[in-house]
Amino acid sequence: MEIAEIVKNAVLEASTTFRRDQIHAYRRAIDMEVNENARWVLELLLENAKIAQREKMPLCDDTGIPHIYLEVGEDTILPGGFFKEIKEGVAWGLRDLPARPMAVRGNSIQRLEQSSGLYEDPGMLFPPSFFVDTISRDISRDQGSENGVGDGVKLHVLMLGGGPEIRAHTYKVFHKRDHRKVFWEVKTWLRSEIPMLGCTPCIPAIGIGRTHFEASSLMLKAMAYGDLNKQSELEKDITESLNSSNTGALGIGGSVTALGSFIKVGPQRASGVRIVCARPCCCVEPRKSSVYIPSKSLG
Repeated sequence: MEIAEIVKNAVLEASTTFRRDQIHAYRRAIDMEVNENARWVLELLLENAKIAQREKMPLCDDTGIPHIYLEVGEDTILPGGFFKEIKEGVAWGLRDLPARPMAVRGNSIQRLEQSSGLYEDPGMLFPPSFFVDTISRDISRDQGSENGVGDGVKLHVLMLGGGPEIRAHTYKVFHKRDHRKVFWEVKTWLRSEIPMLGCTPCIPAIGIGRTHFEASSLMLKAMAYGDLNKQSELEKDITESLNSSNTGALGIGGSVTALGSFIKVGPQRASGVRIVCARPCCCVEPRKSSVYIPSKSLG
């Protein structure tokens, strides 16, 4: 299969399909929700996901901005035109979906002011610069590599909507040599923002690193590899804190405000601050698809 077709299919899957852990999380939320109106909303959101998958339609009218996260094996040689094919596959997927036309025309000033209108072609919604990392040994072994040093490419497509981006935040936290201080700041900030998100229940994605770029990258990793069926104690703590806020589905009140949380902590520097990137994913996110491409399929 051509790389562009693999990417196209990944864009379509990310945009139209709930993952198994999302479905399980919604079922758990419906069982534990005490507010009848909020429970009805949760049931509708799950039904919406079933229809979207069956009809191959977007999960949300805000079809999102495509982000590409690549993990490349240490011994993998990428063919010529590899990145061009990924871009073509993204455009192909956005047209087939179809994505909402959101690409802004014009030069730098015109794009900022949105004064020249929008492109009608959804394929003009170019992804940001790709995030490229080395493939981990665990991924390599999971995919059957004998030496476990990394073979092929793991490609993740993340479709990121506007609402969570408006409420996302990357900032410094004075940690005072206590991880509880860091996460207290995170919980305090999330509890102030999520009631204004609107499209709850949410899934906070949190990256903690040494720089703003690293924290944002770790946040993307948290979304790519987060699993609502496997939650750490820190992730459970954040979820419980948000659920105690009584924000509920769509902000109408209830016992389920967050379905879970995703956290990725990276290397840290010897300093008094930690850089935190926190993004409250909305009720259909993270919209993601991951595919492993072995070296022999790269051409």
